[in-house]
Amino acid sequence: MSENVFEFTNPPSSASSISDSGEDDDQTFIIKSGPKSPIKSPKSPTKSAAAKKKAKALLGSAKSSGRVVHSGSRTLYTAGRPPWYNSQGQLKKPFVIGISGGSASGKTTVARKIIEALDVPWVSLLSMDSFYKVLNKEQHDQAARNEYNFDHPDAFDFELLIATLRRLKEGKIVEVPIYNFQTHSREPTEKTIYGANVVIFEGILTFYSKELLQMMDMKIFVDTDSDVRLARRLIRDINVRGRDLEGVLHQYNKFVKPAFEHYIEPTMTVADIMVPRGGENDVAINLIVLHVHTQLQNRGFKLRSKLANAGCNGEPMPTSLYVLQQTAQILGLHTFIRNKDTARDEFIFYSQRLMRLLFEYAMSMVPFKSVRVETPQSVTYEGKRLTNLKICGVSILRAGETMESALCAVCKNIRIGKILIQTNFDTGEPELHYLRLPKDIKDQYVMLMDATVATGAAAMMAIRVLLDHDVKEENITLCSLLMAESGVYSVAYAFPKVKILTTAVDKEVNDKFHILPGIGNFGDRFFGTDYFEQ
Repeated sequence: MSENVFEFTNPPSSASSISDSGEDDDQTFIIKSGPKSPIKSPKSPTKSAAAKKKAKALLGSAKSSGRVVHSGSRTLYTAGRPPWYNSQGQLKKPFVIGISGGSASGKTTVARKIIEALDVPWVSLLSMDSFYKVLNKEQHDQAARNEYNFDHPDAFDFELLIATLRRLKEGKIVEVPIYNFQTHSREPTEKTIYGANVVIFEGILTFYSKELLQMMDMKIFVDTDSDVRLARRLIRDINVRGRDLEGVLHQYNKFVKPAFEHYIEPTMTVADIMVPRGGENDVAINLIVLHVHTQLQNRGFKLRSKLANAGCNGEPMPTSLYVLQQTAQILGLHTFIRNKDTARDEFIFYSQRLMRLLFEYAMSMVPFKSVRVETPQSVTYEGKRLTNLKICGVSILRAGETMESALCAVCKNIRIGKILIQTNFDTGEPELHYLRLPKDIKDQYVMLMDATVATGAAAMMAIRVLLDHDVKEENITLCSLLMAESGVYSVAYAFPKVKILTTAVDKEVNDKFHILPGIGNFGDRFFGTDYFEQ
C-alpha cells in the first residue's frame, strides 16, 4: 500500500476532524493525493513515483513530530483515526476533560498544551464560546452598548451544548455553531466535529450544569490572578474583537467580575485538579497528561487480532448473511478471478460481471411496494416499485471503489460516498483517514461496498461511521465479492441488523489477514499495481 498524506490548508484549532461541507456532501479531511474512480481503463489510485519522491523530500526536510508534520504554513497529517469501538462493534467511550476558569484565565491555552502533550491521534476541542444564544433586536442593541451580560448562564444555549457534548461522547458527528464576537451573532455556516479518543470541553461555565458535569471524566479549574485576567481581556477584546477601552472596562466591572464571583468561582469545589497560572504551569499539565495516558491505556484494545480469531464454534451461518446461489455461472466467474494467471483485462471484465450480479441480488433486498401499470395492450399489470426510500452507495477505498460502476449500472442516478480506511503497519489496526458522505445519508438505504472482507475490521469501522451519522442499522447492506467466515461472524455479531451479501465465503484467514484460498489483493489486481508489505 502507498502512504497517503492528508493536508489541512487551514488547520483546525485542535486535532479534531472538521469539515467544510458543501451543499450536498459531508466531508472530513482533504486528500492531497487519493483514488480516482475507474471509468473505462482503471488506473491505480496510488501516487506516482515523482509524487512519492516529492512527498519523501518534504517529510524529510519538514519539522516532524510523530504523526503531524509542520512545513512552512502547512500542516500535514499522516495518520488516521484508530477504532473507537470494541470487537463487538460497541462504542468505546472517549475520555472527556472539562476545563473551567474565569474569563481570559488561559483555559484555551491549557487545552492546547494538553493536546500537544497527549500526542494521541484523535482529539476534539469544544469551546463554550460557540454556544452563545442568538440575540433578539433588543439584546443586540444592549450588546452594542456593552450592556448585555455575556457571562451570565442565561447567555448560553445549555440545551444545545448538552446535546452536542452527549453526541461527541457517543462518538457521533456534531454541527457546532460559529459565534461572531464582533457582530454578536452566529455565522450562517457551522463546523463539523467528530467524536474522538479524547474530548476537551472548555468555557467559563463548564461546571455550571449538573448534566455536563456527569459527562466529564476529569474536571480542571484554571486559577489565574484577577489582574492578569483583566489585562489579558483588555488586549483580546480591543485587538481581536474590536472593542474600545471604556466599553471593555465597563463590561468587566458590571458583568464579568460579578459573574465570576457568583457563578464561576464557586464551581472550584467540584474540580479534580486546580491549575494555578494557567498555561505557564507545565508541572500541572504534565501530571494531567500522565493521568489521561493511564486512562487511555486502560481502555485500549487490539481489534483486528480479535476479529481474525472469531469463529463459528460449530454454529450455523448467521441469518443476516445472503450468498448468491452457487450456480455454474458463479463458480465459473470465480474460477477466472481466483486464478493467479488471469490477465488484468480479463480479471476486470469477469469481476465486474460478478459485481453486477451481486448488486442485482442486493436490489431484491430493498423495500418495494405493489403498483399497477397499464401495458401497451391496455391490460393491467400487477408489479413492484421501489418505495420512496432513497438508495446511496458508499465504497470503502480503495478496493470498494472498483464496485461503484457496477452499482451505478444497476441503480440509475445513485449517489456515491467514500470512506478511506487503511491498516497502520505499526499496530496492525485499521485507521479512518477520510470520508465523504451525502448530507442526507441518515434518511437513505446504504449499499456499503468492499471487494473482499477478511477479518471484517474495515467493514466494522465503516458501519460504525454510518451509524455515527445516524444511518439506521437495518438500512445498511454490506456487499462484497468474497468474505472469510471470521469476517462474516464479526460483522453479524456486532451489527445483527446489517444485511451481508456476498458471492462466496472462504473458511480461513492467515496470520497476515489474507483470505484462503482467496483472491489475492483485489485492488492491486484490478488497478494493476504491485503490492508490498511494510
